[in-house]
Amino acid sequence: MYKIENRIKNKENRVEGKFKSSLLSKCLYVLFSIFFSLSANAQCAMCRAALAGDSNVKKAEAVNDGIVYLMVIPYLLVAVIGYLIYRMYQSKKKKAV
Repeated sequence: MYKIENRIKNKENRVEGKFKSSLLSKCLYVLFSIFFSLSANAQCAMCRAALAGDSNVKKAEAVNDGIVYLMVIPYLLVAVIGYLIYRMYQSKKKKAV
């Protein structure tokens, strides 16, 4: 009887371990994607036309950085909320066991 229960617990632990490593790799991928995409040219057509030319290089770079930062904030908020929901789910799961 105990052997069967131990096998079930071991199998559950292995599944949880795979999920955690998979989640970690996905989070690292998202973080690297965000940080390496900061140098992307994220101007709309109107901004590009207004800032075209050699005299506005610093201003154009500032506008690009601002657009990228504005784009990143919602994704970070969704990630944090998702992580909090995940933690809440895991704590409820541990309390149930």
